[in-house]
Amino acid sequence: MRTYQQSAQYYERALRRIVGGVNSPSRSYGAVGMPHPIFIRRAEGAYMWDVDGNRYIDYLAAFAPGILGHAHPEIVETIAAAARDGTLYGTATPYEVELAERLHEAIPSLEKVRFVSTGTEAVMSAVRVARAYTGRPKVIKFEGCYHGHSDFALIKAGSGPATLGQPDSAGIPLSTAQEVITVPYNDLPALAQALEVWGSQVAAVLIEPICGNMGIVWPEPGFLEGVRELTRQYGALLIFDEIITAFRVCYGGAQNLLGVEPDLTTLGKAIGGGLPLGAYGGRAEIMDYVAPLGPAYQAGTLAGNPLSVRVALKALEILGRPGVYEDLDRKAAYLADNLLRIGRSYGFKLQLNRMASGFTLFFTDVPVRDYATASTSDQALFARFFREMLQRGILLAPSRFEAWFVQIPHTQADLDETLAAADEAFRAMAAEGLADRQADQG
Repeated sequence: MRTYQQSAQYYERALRRIVGGVNSPSRSYGAVGMPHPIFIRRAEGAYMWDVDGNRYIDYLAAFAPGILGHAHPEIVETIAAAARDGTLYGTATPYEVELAERLHEAIPSLEKVRFVSTGTEAVMSAVRVARAYTGRPKVIKFEGCYHGHSDFALIKAGSGPATLGQPDSAGIPLSTAQEVITVPYNDLPALAQALEVWGSQVAAVLIEPICGNMGIVWPEPGFLEGVRELTRQYGALLIFDEIITAFRVCYGGAQNLLGVEPDLTTLGKAIGGGLPLGAYGGRAEIMDYVAPLGPAYQAGTLAGNPLSVRVALKALEILGRPGVYEDLDRKAAYLADNLLRIGRSYGFKLQLNRMASGFTLFFTDVPVRDYATASTSDQALFARFFREMLQRGILLAPSRFEAWFVQIPHTQADLDETLAAADEAFRAMAAEGLADRQADQG
C-alpha cells in the first residue's frame, strides 16, 4: 500500500502560502476523492518520483507537452548550452528566426508568427488580431473546448445558438460575455444559426480541430469543412487552437492531417520541448495587423526568449526524425485497445477516443461526440479508477475530461505493466459491484 505522508505535509505547507495549495486548479485531486495531490520531486524518461519515494509511469505528460519524456538527454544538453549563453536578452535573436521558419515548413498556413510564453497568451492575442482585422467584436467558440483563462475564453453557453454567453468565472464582466457565443461541438446547424443571427458582428470562430479538453473528441466527417465554409460566407476568421494537437497528433498540425486550413493558428505545449513557449500566426495580411506593423498591440518580456526557443528547435528536430510518430501511434494503439478490452471484460461500460498518441477512456456506453456526451462519463467510477491506478504506480490526469498521453520513452514493458495495473484496478472495482451499479444506472 503506497503512502503519501510527505505529500500531505507539503500540501499543508502549500495551503498557507499558495492559493488552494496548487498553482493550477487542474492539479487539485479533490475531484478524484483525494485530500491532497501528490508532490513530484523528480522525473526522468517516462517515470516520475514523488516526495515519498513512490515511482510512477507517467501518462499525464504535463497535460500533453511531455511527448519527449522527462530530462531527455539532448534537451538537457541544449538547456545547459543555452543557459551558458544567457537565458534572456530582451532583443531579437537568430534562434527565433530559425524557429519561425521551421514552424512554417511544418505548418504552411503559418506565413508569419509571433512568439509568446503561454497558450493563453497565444489565443488571447489571436482573437485580438482577428477583431482588429475584421473590425468586429464578437467571437464564436464551442462548448467543451478550452482556450486558456483569458476573460472571453471563460464564457459558457447561453440557452441556445442565438443567445449570448454568460461568465463561467467570477471577475468577468457581463459586457465581455456579450461578445461571446458558444455553440455545441460537431453541430454545424447550431453554428449556422448563430452566424445567421450574429454573423455581421463575428470577428472569428475559435475551435480545437480535434478536441482535447473534454477528453479526445474527433470532428465528424464534414464538420470542419463546414465550419471553414461558413466562416468564409460570413466574413469571419477561422482560428484553430492547436495548442494540444500541434506536434502531438503528427509532425505539424491537425490541419495538415485533416486538410482544413484556418486563417490563424495558436500553438503551445509540445513546441516548447518542456519549457514555456507559445505562438500564434497565420496569413501574412492578417498578422501584419500586429504591432509594430499594425494597430493590434501585443508584447512580452519573455516572448521568444533564447532558452525556450533553442529548446524548441531541438525538440522539433527530435520529433522530425523518421519513425517517431509511427512508434508513438503503435504504442498508443496497443495500450488503448487492450485497456478498453480489459475494462469491458469486467462488465464496465466504456468508450475510448484516440488521437494518435493521446486517448481518453470514458466511463459511459454513449459514443462521445461533444461535451454533452462526454459529460455522461461516470465521475465516481473515473475517480475510483484513478485512485486504483495511482496505488499501482500509474499517473493519470485527475479529471475524466483529460487524456492519457504516450511519450517517446515509454517501453513495451511500461505498457504491459500499465495494462496489468488496469486489470487489477478493474478487477477490484468489479469485485465491489461497481460494474453492476453502472449497468443499473444505465
